[in-house]
Amino acid sequence: MEKFTQHTGVGVPLRRSNVDTDQIIPAVYLKRVTRTGFEDALFAAWRGDPSFVLNQDAYRAGSVLVAGPDFGTGSSREHAVWALKDYGFRVVISSRFADIFRGNSGKQGLLAAQVAQEDVELLWKVLETRPGTEVTVDLDARTVTCDDVVVPFHVDDYTRWRLMEGLDDIGLTLQHADEITAFEERREAWRPRTLPAKHLPPVEVRPARPVVGLELGATRRG
Repeated sequence: MEKFTQHTGVGVPLRRSNVDTDQIIPAVYLKRVTRTGFEDALFAAWRGDPSFVLNQDAYRAGSVLVAGPDFGTGSSREHAVWALKDYGFRVVISSRFADIFRGNSGKQGLLAAQVAQEDVELLWKVLETRPGTEVTVDLDARTVTCDDVVVPFHVDDYTRWRLMEGLDDIGLTLQHADEITAFEERREAWRPRTLPAKHLPPVEVRPARPVVGLELGATRRG
């Protein structure tokens, strides 16, 4: 995961509250088995409206989303974060986030920056008055700067550390690679082990008792 210290990009004012994960990415797109290529699914139901903010030339290249309160509510789907990142967003700013969405964001390199609602209103005013204005988000200083507006934002210390170090779950695990190897070496050989399925020999599955064949359409009577 790429380290995050500071980001500057075009701000996108999304004047909508209670944006749930199904609005971020409709469920029909969840059938894909990849973790990339979801940019076309982001806000798919709204992007059919020519007046939608992401359809405006000044905001198409946006990477800082400024949304209304209660962003990311609804079902827990990592695809919501994937869609935002695939489109190009690095930061989402809101006065309230759903806990699960905020957790998923921090694990995947998307900063969920929480600011006061009055500060969201200030940012909206600048971005709507001067479309294409850039926003600078400084994770080290925990500030958002947009033109002459500078506001603080909240992010918990642990998530901030992970983002600044560029550590996803795999990265965190690899930090303990030496300890894991040492544990495996001293662990008794007779204890059960979990191996990737591709390393296991094929196993013939046998029924526990004989299976009596039935004619198609026949029923069993007890």
